[in-house]
Amino acid sequence: MHFFRKTMWRICSVVLCVGSVIACSSGRQIPDNVLQVGNGAEVQELDPHVVSGVSEHRILSALFEGLTDYAPETLEPVPAVAKSWDLSPDQLTYTFHLREDAEWSNGDPVTAHDFAYGWHRILSPAMGSEYAYLLYCLQNARAYHEGDITDFDKVGVRVLDDHTLEVVLEHPTPYFLTMHNHYAWFPVHQATIEAHGAMDTRGTRWTRPGNLVGNGPFVLTAWRPNEVISVRRNPHYWDAEAVRLEGIDFHPIDNHQTEERSFRSGLLHITSTIPLHRVDVYRQERPEVLNLQPYYGTYFYRLNVTRPPFDDQRVRKAFALAVNRQELADHVLTGDEQAATHFVPPGVGYEPIHRVTFDVEKARALLAEAGYPDGDGLPRVEILYNTSEAHRTIAEAIQHMWREYLNVDARLFNQDWKVYLSSMNNLDYHVARSGWIGDIADPINFLECFQTGLGNNRTGWSSPEFDALIEAAYNERDADKRLQYMQQAEALLLDGGPIIPIYFYTWIFLKAPELHGLTPNILGYIRWKDLYLEGE
Repeated sequence: MHFFRKTMWRICSVVLCVGSVIACSSGRQIPDNVLQVGNGAEVQELDPHVVSGVSEHRILSALFEGLTDYAPETLEPVPAVAKSWDLSPDQLTYTFHLREDAEWSNGDPVTAHDFAYGWHRILSPAMGSEYAYLLYCLQNARAYHEGDITDFDKVGVRVLDDHTLEVVLEHPTPYFLTMHNHYAWFPVHQATIEAHGAMDTRGTRWTRPGNLVGNGPFVLTAWRPNEVISVRRNPHYWDAEAVRLEGIDFHPIDNHQTEERSFRSGLLHITSTIPLHRVDVYRQERPEVLNLQPYYGTYFYRLNVTRPPFDDQRVRKAFALAVNRQELADHVLTGDEQAATHFVPPGVGYEPIHRVTFDVEKARALLAEAGYPDGDGLPRVEILYNTSEAHRTIAEAIQHMWREYLNVDARLFNQDWKVYLSSMNNLDYHVARSGWIGDIADPINFLECFQTGLGNNRTGWSSPEFDALIEAAYNERDADKRLQYMQQAEALLLDGGPIIPIYFYTWIFLKAPELHGLTPNILGYIRWKDLYLEGE
């Protein structure tokens, strides 16, 4: 960051912290036509095959592009690198026809080989990708990822020629075309990957500025950790003429109050969220910049079932029953969030058959039955959350509820984003704050990640019955029967399973009047090439 701009940022933050209404935007050094984005926490990585967060997805979707994209207003699949596709009558074979003018940011052609290589990489067991299971709909993909077969040629991916890719599915997947704007499906540039290490090696320098070669509308030009990640127009992008922004600066600001002050001072055009206590202020004073949108996501707590006391289903149920979600929604949350009595959020015509209620008497009885009457003898419990004022506020409220209703002495423990992710992946926690935003607008996406051994399970929980129901849903062609399998699976997950649903998200953010082209949708997907700046 330029010294003058860095200094002004600090001055603005200090001035605004003490309540001054002095505007600092007049002194900012922001490049013309470069969008300034508040992006939450510092990203884990920029490798599409090792990350698992929304902050990462937003940047990666500017740097890479899949076979298809979403139409933001409808979430229907539209052509991207693939200009068209054919589907076989049995709905198991897709043939994608790639654009001849699609290029990588270094000018190399984007070919069908690049997609096959990327999918081979994410499914390689040594990668340890948390999101590899998204590709399990491919024939033999799971068997390859889990090591049951070692020949990738047996996975349902066939390169027919440089611009024709045939994909064979394990089972009909009605949402298959809508999956390809998720980074798990993005192609990667083989020569770049292997110039910095083996195909399946994590953490190499191929993702650094000057090294990273992408195929999206923008190219990485700077990455200063905890300051900014900058991308600029990619002249080799096949649809470069449609891109109106010169670039985007993504600012990792995990303190919501700092991010909101930066927006007020004119240093950001859009925020990742907004502090809870500021929502009503903006409703009254600046409603034109406040956005409260439906969001297909659930805020919940994970329980580590490999550690006492949560290795006991009765204890897990007791803790879930002792959360007054409605009180949280009414008195703590301020953005129209709904209390979550189930896990799959509303919005796609799904109704649960099992709900988690608030029942203190039943919770106390279950805890006593498990050998902890009135909380006596319970091992120490810690609530882990990634650093954020909002997460801390919610954790304090739940800490108070568990103390009042169960006589539990829960301690709060915060970590920055990368360390927090590592703690969850290694099951180094008791209770962990979590959130899930749908990768696709289908209930299966909320349930499938809790199958035994999958990378995004992160709880140690395993249920053969649950696994069988998910597998049945995968293979069911009848929509009503498929829905019933998912409902039954969710009921198992909630009945003493490894999660405690808290609330359903609202997509809350601030957007400057000069930013145009953003079409809100329930997945919170931003198609960066649609955006432009115009006006003050």
